[in-house]
Amino acid sequence: MEKGNLYLVATPIGNLEDITLRAIRILKEVDLIAAEDTRQTLKLLNHLEISKKLISYHRHNEDVKKDLLIEKLLDGQNIAIVTDAGTPAISDPGEEIVKEAIKNNIKVIPIPGACALINALIASGLDTKEFSFYAFLPLNKKLRKNKFEEIKKDGKTAIIYEAPHKLINTLNDILNNLGDRNIVLARELTKIHEEFIRGKVSEILSIFNDREPKGEFIILIEGIKIKEENNLNNLSLEEHYNFYEKQGLEKKEIIKKIAKDRNVNKNEIYQKFIKK
Repeated sequence: MEKGNLYLVATPIGNLEDITLRAIRILKEVDLIAAEDTRQTLKLLNHLEISKKLISYHRHNEDVKKDLLIEKLLDGQNIAIVTDAGTPAISDPGEEIVKEAIKNNIKVIPIPGACALINALIASGLDTKEFSFYAFLPLNKKLRKNKFEEIKKDGKTAIIYEAPHKLINTLNDILNNLGDRNIVLARELTKIHEEFIRGKVSEILSIFNDREPKGEFIILIEGIKIKEENNLNNLSLEEHYNFYEKQGLEKKEIIKKIAKDRNVNKNEIYQKFIKK
């Protein structure tokens, strides 16, 4: 028996007009749609005038439903995976069944469409050549601290998802761990109240003194890196110092790093910045 195909179908992140013609066709043709929230997906299907069998497939039942869906695929059924909004398997269910499908030589077919992090990035004004996506930061303090250390060393534009009730806390963590960097907040993308807020972390924090954060947020953090034509030792000592200072490092750490970069005694560097 011929195996079915597993389709990863991107759906709108807000504006229902952002569904593609191909996505509509696939949703009409498949035997079954596995949805993160069947109620949300039913709204979309009703809008598109599509009547199709739905099955719930989310983080909390992924292990159980994954086996059921693989079984149906092996029996020749074509299945579409959709999330509440956007592209499946990007900080949403889908990753595990894709791995399992590949193990079973089942064809996995992506159906491109809306992806919140990409739309936020291209309109942010920050560097788009290289970026790192961190999804939602860990809540555990130690793991969270480690993640900020990772971002600090990375040097690329960093992208984070955040819920409105946690936004202020996360902005303060960014300020304390990464310094007062340029950031962009993208909220309610493709919806009526779509907004981009740009500025230093401290400036954006002050904005929320007078307003309550509402809607889902994407936080984009400017990466700190040296121009490609330079390396650290081509900079003046002052520029070298400022480079590490922008990363949120303390004076002692900065001096130690400069000394290591330039292969000199740290006391020599310390004397240069004794009054700083």
